[in-house]
Amino acid sequence: MLYFTKLNVVITYCFIILISFFTFSNFLSNENNIVNKKINLGLDLQGGSYLLLEMDIDPIVLQKLQNKLIPLKKNLINNKIKFKNIKISEKKINLEIESSSIDKFIELYENKENGINTYLDQYKSFEFDYTIDEQKVSIFYSKFGIIKLKNSSIDHALEIVRRRIDELGTNEPNILKRGNDRILVELPGLDDPTRIKTLLGKTANLTFRFVSQQEEESFGSEKLFFEEDSEEALVSKRIILSGDNLIDAQPRMDNQTNETVVSFTLDRLGAKRFGKATTDGVGRTLAIVLDNKVISAPVIREPIVGGGGQISGGFTFQSATDLALLLRSGALPAPLNIIEERTVGPDLGQDSINAGLISLIIGFSLVILFMILKYRFFGLIANVALIVNLFLLIGILTIFEATLTLPGIAGIILTVGMAVDANVLIYERIKEELKIEKNKIIAFDDGYKNSKSAILDANITTLISTIILFFLGSGPVKGFSVTLGVGILTTLFTVYFLARQLTSFYIYKNKDNNIKI
Repeated sequence: MLYFTKLNVVITYCFIILISFFTFSNFLSNENNIVNKKINLGLDLQGGSYLLLEMDIDPIVLQKLQNKLIPLKKNLINNKIKFKNIKISEKKINLEIESSSIDKFIELYENKENGINTYLDQYKSFEFDYTIDEQKVSIFYSKFGIIKLKNSSIDHALEIVRRRIDELGTNEPNILKRGNDRILVELPGLDDPTRIKTLLGKTANLTFRFVSQQEEESFGSEKLFFEEDSEEALVSKRIILSGDNLIDAQPRMDNQTNETVVSFTLDRLGAKRFGKATTDGVGRTLAIVLDNKVISAPVIREPIVGGGGQISGGFTFQSATDLALLLRSGALPAPLNIIEERTVGPDLGQDSINAGLISLIIGFSLVILFMILKYRFFGLIANVALIVNLFLLIGILTIFEATLTLPGIAGIILTVGMAVDANVLIYERIKEELKIEKNKIIAFDDGYKNSKSAILDANITTLISTIILFFLGSGPVKGFSVTLGVGILTTLFTVYFLARQLTSFYIYKNKDNNIKI
């Protein structure tokens, strides 16, 4: 246990120097920093914005019910079920079915293979429930159908929110699902959340539709207002193209008009549909609608068959950039409402850092003093290993550009205690061996061997707990688990490589002297 090859010694110290190099990079300015890596500070240390978003499920329910109308009609007709007055109201599909067809309807809807009312195996329930009052039938989402719809919608919204925030280049954002209809967003270092709130508050549902030439069309029409204007336009409900067909959108300057515009590129299917629509609609006005607001209504002068185009609307470069970002990231399935908002100032974050550092310094100093008083020179060795342990811990966190939170600082403080505990176990075993073994080298070697099992068992079980916390926890819990987990690994390294090497050098040099511990 106390024998080391020269290669072992060289590798140990080279590793320590290398990792320490990353540790010092946290204290250098970006201009003087070669590696350009630093530990990121979390919301509680750096300050920033906290947003809790809630999804409005009602528009999704109405949309899904609307999508069910045509398949439902076809299914009823195919099964020779006579019905009339089918419409949507109060989040239900209401219709009238002749008395002679009621039993056939019930049989159809309670059939797991009906193709309309999906059977949810995980809930042992159907997606839709129904009520029958004489000939009046109401079809609506079941309790479990709503749960399934919420889960799928919030998962989709979570991905869209993550894309939008990532596009902004926000450093180490924390985006988490809360329940089945809420999303938590933490943005460290962001003091002004106005732009973020604007971007997250928009559904970004983009459609291309023709302006109606008459009051009534086969697809119907609706009056929509222009963005930030009282002017309105009669727009067809027929959607020529949606934002789903966009593969890219970028802000740029129009060389002819010197206006800021948003250029877009369509996928293969979108390019084909857009080309046909603009070919047939030369001379007509095309409304570009975003979240039921007309942002632009150009007249089609010639067919657009290149698979792309541009949107103009008096944009500033910032607004064009934001619109392009929204289009690239995709549309939210439903609006997200901000139900809670907090801003943590940098002063408060700095106070947390100062408090954490003070507690670390106090704890560290007391531990160092105790070890020196208790174990003399060997306590000094343990303290050297402890200092190196902290350097390695910070260095590894720097390499991975981890986010340090206040619970993370608590994890570092706990690491200090665990590192000392390992050395205490070793030294106490050595004391026991010195009482029965005259050979100092053998006594120290046996002390390390006999304490190895207890140290490894304690640290490995703690490491398993930190892994579980990392994968099942979130936010501050993850921050604590990361620092503690890395701290356990660095502790084992410094105890069984650095401290053991320093101890062996001292023992071999003073093997003939009276060694006390």
